[in-house]
Amino acid sequence: MSSNRQPVGAPINRRQLLKAGMAGGLAATLTGCSLLPRKVDHAADQYVGAVGLPGGKFGISAVNRKGHPVWESPVDTRCHSGCARPGGSQVLFFERRPGWAFYGFDTRSGDRTHRVRAGSGEHFVGHGVFSPDGRWLYVTASRYEQGQGIIAVYDAEQDYQRVDTFELQGIGPHELTLHPDGETLVIGLGGILTHPDYDRLKLNIDTMAPALILMNRHSGRIIGRFNPAHHHQSARHVSTGSNGRVYVAYQYQGPLHESPALIARLKSGQLQEVRFDEDTQAALANYIASVVAHPENDLVAAASPVGGTAVVFNGITGELLARASIPDCAGVQALAGGDFLISSGRGKLVRLGQDNQPRQIADLPVQWDHHLV
Repeated sequence: MSSNRQPVGAPINRRQLLKAGMAGGLAATLTGCSLLPRKVDHAADQYVGAVGLPGGKFGISAVNRKGHPVWESPVDTRCHSGCARPGGSQVLFFERRPGWAFYGFDTRSGDRTHRVRAGSGEHFVGHGVFSPDGRWLYVTASRYEQGQGIIAVYDAEQDYQRVDTFELQGIGPHELTLHPDGETLVIGLGGILTHPDYDRLKLNIDTMAPALILMNRHSGRIIGRFNPAHHHQSARHVSTGSNGRVYVAYQYQGPLHESPALIARLKSGQLQEVRFDEDTQAALANYIASVVAHPENDLVAAASPVGGTAVVFNGITGELLARASIPDCAGVQALAGGDFLISSGRGKLVRLGQDNQPRQIADLPVQWDHHLV
């Protein structure tokens, strides 16, 4: 006889958690503090993320620093990451690959302000970023029949009308961010070909060509393309420090018994890999879901939901400073004062810094997706 019951102690994957939903609504348990810490951004008093809802549905939820729900808004399907619009009270969230739409929400009320569909023959892949003035939105997307990666450009002042398309000359873009110079898009090109008709099946593992791409955000001209040491190091997530340093995190697609570097920094026109001790490499399970360079110091944090491990390292030297076991951890936020907040699909929020003393500060009955805004 078959059973859907999860054995005691068995790993629970994020998809199961999301489908489980948030029965009973949000009610926070804060441990060791009365408030969640402030983030290093203009919306420091609110955390927003894509979540699972009862009945296998999905939504976007916001909690305040007391851990109390501020608002919750449904979406058509599972979302991945989001970005706040500078100078306003709006946050966007993007459907996961293959994503057919992105959504705008009022951060005060949670009211949905926009639903923007992908172009014909295109799909979104979960990430976007605004220009410094909040007018232009840049979104990673793919033309799935041709297998072509693109950046779709939208005018936020014209209800997110599509105004341009930049060619990436490669397959499988994922996260993008804006360099501190305000002019350069930093893009992780995963190199993996997928198609909506085949779910998440990877169609070109033997020939994939990942890269870190630098692009002028005005013209779409590629001004830098940097390849990982091995073509199986899928360049998925990126971050930049306020000092201009660029980091890229990989999801390795090669044999399971291998454990190559999973993070690299751009230095002197080359990708310089950051490799940790063998135990830490094994704990990261060849998969990084988030990498974030702290804007107040030289620290960088990364999280692996597959390995249930988060790390903090010195961005200049590559020295490992902290490592924590956090089941299903994925989201990373820079906190005011120099530490990081790590979110997990099991509702945990853990503070982690260079003192290597992880502190669980909240336990929320919500299944955060991979990124927390």
